[in-house]
Amino acid sequence: MSTLAQQHDCLLLDLDGTVFRGHQPTPGAVETLAVVESRILYVTNNASRGAAQVAEHLRELGFTAEPDDVVTSAQSAARMLADQLPGGAKVLIVGTEALAAEVTDVGLAPVRQWSDDPVAVVQGHSPETAWADLAEAGLAIRSGALWIAANVDKTLPSERGLLPGNGSMVAALRTATDREPQVAGKPAPALMADALSRGDFDTPLVIGDRLDTDIAGAIAAKLPSLMVMCGVNTAKDAIWAIPEQRPDYIAEDLRALTGDSAMLRVGPHPGWHVDIDTGTVTVRATDQDPGDALSVIRVIADAVWKADTGRPTTISAGDDTARLALQRWSLAPAADGSGALA
Repeated sequence: MSTLAQQHDCLLLDLDGTVFRGHQPTPGAVETLAVVESRILYVTNNASRGAAQVAEHLRELGFTAEPDDVVTSAQSAARMLADQLPGGAKVLIVGTEALAAEVTDVGLAPVRQWSDDPVAVVQGHSPETAWADLAEAGLAIRSGALWIAANVDKTLPSERGLLPGNGSMVAALRTATDREPQVAGKPAPALMADALSRGDFDTPLVIGDRLDTDIAGAIAAKLPSLMVMCGVNTAKDAIWAIPEQRPDYIAEDLRALTGDSAMLRVGPHPGWHVDIDTGTVTVRATDQDPGDALSVIRVIADAVWKADTGRPTTISAGDDTARLALQRWSLAPAADGSGALA
């Protein structure tokens, strides 16, 4: 058996929802990452903290991490600015001091006011961002300043639930200025490219919990991806994923890295038989081992993606084994054995 980790010399790991949730590691994450031999890079859209702060947080949770193991959207945003501006150019910061420090590190001058004549605006998440900050940025953008967003995540996971993310603040400026920013973080490919520049890798794998950032970012960068179910997106989301957001592998959490890669890939499975007829997918158990709890989801996702019939597809259980498997992921059909997955 070849494990998933053994097939990839670099793991590009999302953080919140993949490696940890708030102040708790996801199940088996610490133990699994301690034994895999692949190069581990933590790749995050969060621009509010510097790489050293992120690495410290990871170590507090039990992971092995140094600043060089962390790649942030703030770093990518700063690099994009440096590529387009002369040294010493003024950049208006909408975000934390950690974002401002990244701008300083690439030889640019961070400012906070439009009256300072900035030639660019860089925007990253900060819980302290207020109307006044957006007003300064809006004035600069309307005056022709280059605008780079560290990320456009609409929401931010927290232990209390989903909160407004940087993308929500970006949307406010987009509405106010009728402009579109350049984007550094996932799903734009810049962040992945910056991560891969830290080594000579042949077979990297992107791992994350969000289809619209992690998985879409992998596809944009032409990299294979693993979707884990310990964060934001669900089994139902995976089944209905648009082509630009479809993972190669699906697993519950990072413990899958030491599992059989063939069993984790989206596709047919000997334990399940799938029929597709005029928009209906019917799944039945065979007399073979059904595999892990997600095998039925991988089979259904494969069938739905290949059928390409659009959202009205109906998922039906052809027997009690299939019904119980679907119930595990809140996809159980109605009592008569049928049910639309809406």
